[in-house]
Amino acid sequence: MASKNDRRGAESVTHDITIQCIDASGRTQDLDTVFSYSKEDPFGVTIMFLTPEGDLPWTFSRDLLLRGLTAPSGEGDVHVCPSISDHGRAVVIIELSSPDGHLVTESRTDEVFTFIQRSLALVPEGEE
Repeated sequence: MASKNDRRGAESVTHDITIQCIDASGRTQDLDTVFSYSKEDPFGVTIMFLTPEGDLPWTFSRDLLLRGLTAPSGEGDVHVCPSISDHGRAVVIIELSSPDGHLVTESRTDEVFTFIQRSLALVPEGEE
């Protein structure tokens, strides 16, 4: 679940993170993602899931991701909450639901926090 690299542009921020996908039996599988934030959509963040079948984007509220770092947040299709991994590390659980299925992911809190801090440096909270 480590970040491979970070990229920053004048109008956007991206952060590569390898997350854990958790299946119904609790088994995990690594999945590469790119978290991105842009001034063009100051209220949203996008997670791009990089898969062999093609890249799959999911966009939701930056505020939801920010709030989910410290307390359970979300209604509907996206839920975010803090947790502790089996290895005792702080993690963020992001659950995504759609008519096509349900995905539970686990990301290191420090990686998500780094991304959020960079997005806030680009567009501070309340200045969207």
